Amino acid sequence: MRRKASLVLLAFAVFCAAMSPLMRWYAFPRLAKIPPSQYQDAVLEAKNPTLIDYSTMKAKKVPKVTIVQTLKGNVEASEKIEKSADRDVVVWDALSYIQDSKGKMVSKIPERYIFDAHSQEPVHATGEMVDGDPVKREGIEFKWPFLTEKRDYEYFDAQARITRPIHYKGTQTFRGVKVYYFEQTIPWTKVPFPKTMPVKDITPESLAKTGTTRWYTTVRKFWVEPTTGAPVYGEEIQRNELRGGTLLGDRDRLTVFAGHVKMREDYIKSTVDLVKSQRVLVLLLTSYLPWGFLGLGGLLLALSLWLEARSRRPGDPAPTAEAEPEPQPANA
Repeated sequence: MRRKASLVLLAFAVFCAAMSPLMRWYAFPRLAKIPPSQYQDAVLEAKNPTLIDYSTMKAKKVPKVTIVQTLKGNVEASEKIEKSADRDVVVWDALSYIQDSKGKMVSKIPERYIFDAHSQEPVHATGEMVDGDPVKREGIEFKWPFLTEKRDYEYFDAQARITRPIHYKGTQTFRGVKVYYFEQTIPWTKVPFPKTMPVKDITPESLAKTGTTRWYTTVRKFWVEPTTGAPVYGEEIQRNELRGGTLLGDRDRLTVFAGHVKMREDYIKSTVDLVKSQRVLVLLLTSYLPWGFLGLGGLLLALSLWLEARSRRPGDPAPTAEAEPEPQPANA
């Protein structure tokens, strides 16, 4: 009986040992993915920035500028792209809506970001755009891959429509969460005017006729939770200028915006709480279950060997064999 139980336990031990690497290296890459219907938003503020007044063509200090960023999963578009891409795809329709301290719209920039649900690598398909302009992204945007590494990544800048390295700068603790700190610098770059301007009579086309151009630079900072690859906090030190052309008169340049943009406190807390809950789900597939199966397999193996040893203890009496009948002498 003990030997049968030992064999059953041995079978379960082998099963658990096999499940450990399968969970980490087979199940995790297939199960961990961004849901196509995900929706999230964030509010960022720049306090006491410099902002242009297009009605007077002068730059002045304002109490604050608010940026509302929304990311909305487009399930219908992702399902359509998946048919030809032959992989899980997420389509995010993003919008950055900028307003001044009085609630007046400064600009709004829509985006469509298409990427692999598992690796977060860009997927090039019809509809990929920034502010209505078709783009072909290289590198990540908004989110890092699951199990982010301590290295530089290529990051897409939507304003400049270019990809540049974002550098790993070290490991920190942010609001009780272990994070990787990344930083990217975009040098002064000529960029398009937003399609939607705050003054009705001023359009990108009318500005282009004056010969005036728009230039932009930023230092972008992210604190990323490495297990989920989700940023828990972000900042930008950004400057925008108008340069040259007849619009500026005798001025060489004019500040459009200059400020230090930071995530608003209430959104920091909600983002950290969300990332903490998602982190547990990823760790379940990458750590808790694989190590749990391995530990359980080792325990079952030890119990199986113990039962096998007990079934063969030397103190147990040996089984007695039935005596064979003695041969009878043949009759003479």
